[in-house]
Order: sequence, then structure tokens, then C-alpha cells
Amino acid sequence: TEVTLQPIDRYNLDAAILFSDILTVPDAMGLGLRFVQNEGPKFDRPLQDEVAVQRLEVPDMAKLQYVFDAVTQIRTTLNGRVPLIGFAGSPYTIACYMVEGGRSSDFRTIKTMMYARPDLLHHILSVNAHATASYLNAQIAAGAQAVMIFDTWGGSLSHSAYQEFSLFYMKQVITQLNREVDGVKIPVIMFTKGGGQWLELMCDSGADALGLDWTT
Repeated sequence: TEVTLQPIDRYNLDAAILFSDILTVPDAMGLGLRFVQNEGPKFDRPLQDEVAVQRLEVPDMAKLQYVFDAVTQIRTTLNGRVPLIGFAGSPYTIACYMVEGGRSSDFRTIKTMMYARPDLLHHILSVNAHATASYLNAQIAAGAQAVMIFDTWGGSLSHSAYQEFSLFYMKQVITQLNREVDGVKIPVIMFTKGGGQWLELMCDSGADALGLDWTT
């Protein structure tokens, strides 16, 4: 709550966005998230074999209640100053960390899975899409007035792989979202870092707005 509100108190911004780690969802899935100094996030139990992948399931959203409590607290503290945007990583971006076990410079492990066992990756992405939709819907119920799907690593994919493994599952998330609360529309924002070449495809995703990065 504190970090979300700091920019609003300092600058004349037109919205606040939930400050939350991108890996809250896989943490709730039991992958053993920890943070290593000078290295960043690590998973103790990455998804690197078929047994681990098939065991994956949508987590109980009660495990993420601390996030939803923060959304409500932020919305209450804002008191109408600006709208509050909810936030989640895209299914593919989250999968990158889940399969690699942390950050990666070349995404070798997940791309090996993508081409050798696409069925396993599709299973991970399907579970992630359902989990992400539930996560964002709970944020909406807690008071988020818009939501953003943040696709950090979709831009590392080829044209066809982006459509199959990233965009398709973001569309799945969007189709499951609650788009209206008490007669008020809840807009959905989609952002793919390094994805400016796919803006026309993203326009057909069902999102209400697209994020652009400095390369576009």
C-alpha cells in the first residue's frame, strides 16, 4: 500500500497501479519462491519434469488474500483521488520463471520444453491462465477499477510462438474476467514488452487498451 501510494503523493499522475511482485501466483502454487541477493527470484521446485508439470493446479485464492487486502486498503486510502489498476503477470511470463527456476538470459529451458514437449508447456499455460483470471477477478472484487496483464517475456518469442504461447493465453485470461461491477466497466490493459510488432494482433485480444514500451 505504501509503495503504491508514494508516486501518487509525489507526482500528478492519473492512476495508481498495485505494487505487487509478478510471482505471487506461482508462489501460491507451492513452487518455493525466495529472493537471492544480487540474483533476484528463485524457485526451489521449478517445473522441469513431467511429474511436476502434471501436478500443477490453480491455487486457492485464500493464499493470496494479503494481495486482495492491499487492494482494498489502497482503494480506501486513495478515496477517489485517482483510479486503482490491478496487476498480474501474463501466463507465459510467469511460466518463464516457473520453468527456468528464476531469471534467465536465454530462456533455454523453457524454449527446449516449447519445442520438445509443447504439450507440457501448454498445460502450464492453461493452469496459469485460469489462475491469473481468478487472481485478477479477486482484485476486481477487492476494489481494482481496471486491471493490467503484464507480459514481460512474450517479446522474446518468434512471431508464431508469440501467438501460440503468449497471446492465446492472455486472451483466455481476458475472456474469464469480470468486465463490469455495479454497472461500471472494468477496463483491461494488455502490455507485451518488446511486442510493438504485434499491436494489430493485440488489438483483437479483447483488451480495452494496450501498453507501449520505449521501443515503440
